[in-house]
Amino acid sequence: MILQDMIGSIALAGVSLVGLIFLVVISQAGKPADEAARTRAARAAGRLQGWVFAVLLLGFVGGSWATLRNLPIPVQDVELGADHVVEVVGGMWYWMISPDSVPAGSLVEFRVTSVDVNHGFALYGPEGRILAQTQAMPKYTNRLLVDLDTPGTYTVQCLEYCGIGHAPMKASFQVTAAGGN
Repeated sequence: MILQDMIGSIALAGVSLVGLIFLVVISQAGKPADEAARTRAARAAGRLQGWVFAVLLLGFVGGSWATLRNLPIPVQDVELGADHVVEVVGGMWYWMISPDSVPAGSLVEFRVTSVDVNHGFALYGPEGRILAQTQAMPKYTNRLLVDLDTPGTYTVQCLEYCGIGHAPMKASFQVTAAGGN
């Protein structure tokens, strides 16, 4: 199941639960109840609130762990052990990438910074799908680890509006086959 489908299913379950609670409340509205029934209902509602809170908390923690643990953003202050390091500098309205090619099957560390304003560094694979992104910020270098297995032309594009030349702020990056082609 892809992530969007999983999130959609969770959202549908949540909306269904809220709808069910709404229907129960509506069905009970206007019915007379004695003091003992109100006390039992208050206790049951308190227990239900506790369980709903616990389930939501566990779902949030579990969902966060399941989705965030696979982000390609490494710890920034240790050696990352990448096969290749690519320096990327963004400026209004260009990218400087050095070196501009690596062999396929490499774990690549992109060191991304900017000389002027914030830029959104996005790496797109040969098929046009976004693979990774980070911020290019002045006076700071973000490090991003990406496995580049497929040979081809990769595109770097700015995803943060940085001025009038933002839209065409693109560069290409080559991942070569094992034989160097």
